[in-house]
Amino acid sequence: MFRFNNPVLDDKTKKKVTIFYGTQTGTAEGFAKALYEEAKARYEKVEFKVIDLDDYAADDDEYAEKLKKETISFFFLATYGDGEPTDNAARFYRWFTEGDEKGVWLKQLQYGVFGLGNTQYEHFNKIAKVVDDALTTQGANRILPIGLGDDDHLIEDDFDTWKELVWPELDLLLRDEDDKNATTPYTPYTPYTAAIPEYRVMFHDKPRAPTLDRSLTNRRDVHDAQHPCRSNVAVKKELHTPESDRSCTHLEFDISHTRLSYETGDHVGVYSENQIEIVEEAERLIGLPADTYFSLHTDNEDGTPLGGPSLQPPFPPCTLRKALTKYADLLSSPKKSTLLALAAHASDPTDVKRLRFLASRAGKDEYAKWVVANQRSLLEVMEAFPSARAPLGVFFAAIAPRLQPRYYSISSSPMMAPDRIHVTCALVYEKTPAGRTHKGVSSTWMKNAVPMTESQDCSWAPIFVRTSNFRLPTDPKVPLIMIGPGTGLAPFRGFLQERLVLKEAGTELGSSILFFGCRNRKVDFIYEDELNKFVDSGALSELNVAFSREGAVKEYVQHKMTQKALDIWNLLSEGAYLYVCGDAKGMAKDVHRALRTIVQEQGSLDSSKAEAYVKSLQMSGRYLRDVW
Repeated sequence: MFRFNNPVLDDKTKKKVTIFYGTQTGTAEGFAKALYEEAKARYEKVEFKVIDLDDYAADDDEYAEKLKKETISFFFLATYGDGEPTDNAARFYRWFTEGDEKGVWLKQLQYGVFGLGNTQYEHFNKIAKVVDDALTTQGANRILPIGLGDDDHLIEDDFDTWKELVWPELDLLLRDEDDKNATTPYTPYTPYTAAIPEYRVMFHDKPRAPTLDRSLTNRRDVHDAQHPCRSNVAVKKELHTPESDRSCTHLEFDISHTRLSYETGDHVGVYSENQIEIVEEAERLIGLPADTYFSLHTDNEDGTPLGGPSLQPPFPPCTLRKALTKYADLLSSPKKSTLLALAAHASDPTDVKRLRFLASRAGKDEYAKWVVANQRSLLEVMEAFPSARAPLGVFFAAIAPRLQPRYYSISSSPMMAPDRIHVTCALVYEKTPAGRTHKGVSSTWMKNAVPMTESQDCSWAPIFVRTSNFRLPTDPKVPLIMIGPGTGLAPFRGFLQERLVLKEAGTELGSSILFFGCRNRKVDFIYEDELNKFVDSGALSELNVAFSREGAVKEYVQHKMTQKALDIWNLLSEGAYLYVCGDAKGMAKDVHRALRTIVQEQGSLDSSKAEAYVKSLQMSGRYLRDVW
């Protein structure tokens, strides 16, 4: 590939490289910081920065002003949901890839892109691909092929493979003559051992008054993942009947005393807690008392910072039990960097050897089998290597990731429930291949929550609203086709609440059809009475329910769609919006295939024209999906 030998520099004395990331769960941020740490070790004379894309600029003009000064940059970009940018990359993505033509204005920029996606989703790594194309179109020079990380397999290996392509290119751009003439140059093959991040820990006597988490204040104007607000659980109901061997919880968060607001179709992010038996197991493996009171610090005692940007802002001082309950992800499978951190603090040579092997390239297949395929949790791995006992500063910096929020499609409308956010959550309770019973962190917390209707000392959680593009048409007369089996019904319950309020206010509504699916009408037909009332009131024109366990043949929503093929085609021909919510890996793909077949057969189109028709629905915003 063609590249400039001497990039234009702001500061003639020091070459600069900027590493950007757009992350939803922290993985893209982790990779960006891993590249930063290794690059710093390889190129000591170069200034490296790692930056959250949302923090890079306050507005579009500042994005333009700053980006035109960049000379070497790397972009780590995750694709979220149905081909959407992550929250912290959304503003940059809209500015950079949409709107006015920007022309060729980035000729000074050499760049690389690594995407994080999942091949089970239709829009695999869409955000990274679009940004990569836009960078090239706007004049930037790609110095290595785009990396396409696949979270359905071993995304760490994808990153490591791509990263090894980075060093030869950076050598050409960053090495000066002194480096090139050195007797022992730092080559791309020089072994590099990443430093294990560690907080400075201070132990304290437990204060009489509890320490406030200052990120949790309900007086902010804007609440987001970094600044959630405290919300009490107002109502909790079991939606399945007693005959069910599964569980689905209806939960209502009280937002009446907060500045939180939402729109129909939005998502709510919920920070849940680990169950007490999980926390007690972690305490035993760590080997410290539950009431150990400590604080984490990102600086040395003299105030100088501790190693680079790899350390996340610490959580407030608290007991070990509270830290493990609220902040530590204990049940996800550990990454290879975690295994190396455990190995560094293992006293048994056998444990050290095994952990290092699992984290090595030679141990790739064994890691894929023993850790990933068996869905072994961090606690299970710690149990298997009892001599690996890291100090708290390492445990919270390098071993246990921060517990992430879980996102739910809000199942209410502010027109009907302005002071409540409703959530519809199926319990995750399953046996792993290794034999452990896995209980989902958030769904288990919701099932066990104590609502205000039962106790003044009710359950509460830090929550925030994530804006969605899953919106009703602005014109209520536009027809709707909604497809949502199981908890995929959630946003449509909000849609129908809004339509009911509009209907009762005298607004004329377009026709609407809902395809819902469950196993058995006597077991898991959630919100059955409400749905029938929506039909009776005219808020919903037609309800079609697929019961997959009632007959000799399993029937799903896509089969119901096929039975109503002509009605669907007629509604689409009238300008209907089509919405799909639920499982991305199975249902959404089956529904997409059924839709394409309906369009092809009812519209008398060949296969390519049918696909183009469906694509045009997506591009025009009339085919929307909220899938996970």
